[in-house]
Amino acid sequence: MSNNNFSRRRRGMRFKPKGGLNPAHQKTDREALEARAEVVTEQGGDERVFEKRHLNEIERAENIAAGLPPDGGAPVAGPAGEPHTHAHGPADAPAAVPAAPVAEEKYEPVKIVEPPKGFIEAIKDAAANLVKKVQRLIRPEKKIHKEVIINAETLETRVAVTEDGRLEEFNIERTTEERLVGSIFKGRVRNLEDGLKAAFVDIGFEKNAFLHYWDIVPNQFDSGVEIVEREGAKRRERPKITQKDIPRLYPPSSDIIVQVTKGPIGTKGPRVTTNIVLPGRFLVLLPNSDQCGISRKIENVEERKRLKHILRELAIPDGMGVIMRTAGESQQLRYFVRDLALLLEEWNEVQEKIKKQPMATCVFQEPDLIERTVRDFLTEDVERIVVDNQKAHDRMREMISKISKRSAGKIKLYTEAQPVFDRFGVTKQLENAFSRQVGLKSGGCIVIDETEALVAIDVNTGRHKGGKDQDAVILKVNLEAAEEITRQLRLRNMGGLIVLDFIDMKSGRDRQSVYTRVKDGLRRDKAKTHILPISQLGLMEMTRQRHSESVRAAVYDDCPYCKGRGKVKSTVTMSVEIQRKLQEILKKRTRDENDFQLRIVVHPTVLERLRTEDEKHLIEMEKRYFGKLSFRADTGMHAEQFKIVNVETNEELASVGA
Repeated sequence: MSNNNFSRRRRGMRFKPKGGLNPAHQKTDREALEARAEVVTEQGGDERVFEKRHLNEIERAENIAAGLPPDGGAPVAGPAGEPHTHAHGPADAPAAVPAAPVAEEKYEPVKIVEPPKGFIEAIKDAAANLVKKVQRLIRPEKKIHKEVIINAETLETRVAVTEDGRLEEFNIERTTEERLVGSIFKGRVRNLEDGLKAAFVDIGFEKNAFLHYWDIVPNQFDSGVEIVEREGAKRRERPKITQKDIPRLYPPSSDIIVQVTKGPIGTKGPRVTTNIVLPGRFLVLLPNSDQCGISRKIENVEERKRLKHILRELAIPDGMGVIMRTAGESQQLRYFVRDLALLLEEWNEVQEKIKKQPMATCVFQEPDLIERTVRDFLTEDVERIVVDNQKAHDRMREMISKISKRSAGKIKLYTEAQPVFDRFGVTKQLENAFSRQVGLKSGGCIVIDETEALVAIDVNTGRHKGGKDQDAVILKVNLEAAEEITRQLRLRNMGGLIVLDFIDMKSGRDRQSVYTRVKDGLRRDKAKTHILPISQLGLMEMTRQRHSESVRAAVYDDCPYCKGRGKVKSTVTMSVEIQRKLQEILKKRTRDENDFQLRIVVHPTVLERLRTEDEKHLIEMEKRYFGKLSFRADTGMHAEQFKIVNVETNEELASVGA
């Protein structure tokens, strides 16, 4: 840390708040606290629809209902690391040296062998390719090759999004796991807890779902959605509902339609809401709300004006509303009309199931990863979607053809023997994505540590240790790190509180440049984030609200050998513990003429230490306490385990680590 950040006056060190004493800056602190509370409590969606100003109150009530402390956060999985091999020797091993800077090469899309096409399809493809070439000649532009690679197997489906061959997003879903979040259930109110302001709803699971009164009262839109008024639209005539009306409207044993917003965690059941949303390709349908809006992520003023005009032209049924998603940018009216028709058809099917199906059953299940990929990732800038499964390929083409027949041609079937992730270089990049240390192009690196409290990311210069213009080198490494950190957050889907420790920069302009680069990198992140500028201690703090569990939690289990710590006790530590236990046993025995014989069974690496470096201490112990010690190695023992046995009686006197 640079000393320039602190005053060197003799009258004492004083800190001045970065924003001065202006009370206007207190708003940022309030927003930061709200963001912190949000990311440690609830999972969110790709694009938030309803506001969450009552989230803290809901979370406290849910914790109390589950028998947890009111302010207790959701249980966090223990530190699961990448697969590691324990050497059972010295715990700390030297870190890998980051790779040297590599010159960038022009990316060429991977060519794949496609099944033979019909004559008409071949002519259409050739004509489309010719049009693209002519367009590039007339209006040359920098082209980014964006592709979606899908590996669909029996037990899991993996989706990778690459840009010029570089892995930018990664999702994984196990086919055996139930898709609960986003699903709609026909439930029944079991009981009301006025003290918690919550209802408990039976939706067919072992634990009843938690429904807070604030999730029953109609909610306003989130700040990320701009409300659009539609002229001539008939608003649904419904009385205003308050929390006092809930016991009267939804008494025990009454039926209620709810949507899951958060899956069960630990002792908590699922969390549900009556504010139902049905996401489509370009629109989000709100069956129980007559409000309409447009995503604020669409920043172009003219484009927003055009989309508002389209929104007012849509034939939305009375009493319903829609929100235009970010994917709707630059789309024509007909695509929104088709998407709305599909969503209404889907909602009609849900209503039919509500009428026919019994209580505590699912009437709408959140689509699987393949369908969500078509819905969320197939944008205009995607060149192709490559999938290695025939059934998945046919299903995706059928789904896309309903909205855009032209886009259906982007779906390509991969039939080669080499695994599709290997063919497109995704496998090697995934290995890097799960490692603790990630190299940068300039030779620096970032080190990522996930703990229960927060995620800590440290930036190191690596090979760049000095030079004439050290400030410029530090800025370059920090800017590269800023880009890579935002990418790693998306790939690993890390959430909660995140602290970034950049290399110290003297210039305020440099610090602002790094802050801006991080903000720019987070713009493409679907999860909601909140970031603060670099502090006086050189740290940048941020929060990220992930909408599903982290990839590492989904792929890895805690190591059963080290119990998730990533370390085991050293042989020196084990030797000290064994000698301590031996002294305790030898001191307790009654002195007699016979020698006291003990057999100590240990792990081979610990025995090696005892026989070489600590042998003299053991001989000294034998003489002092008139005992005989013999040692035996057992390869089946844990490195932290040992047993002490009385040789004469075969009695086990001590067993540690078993």
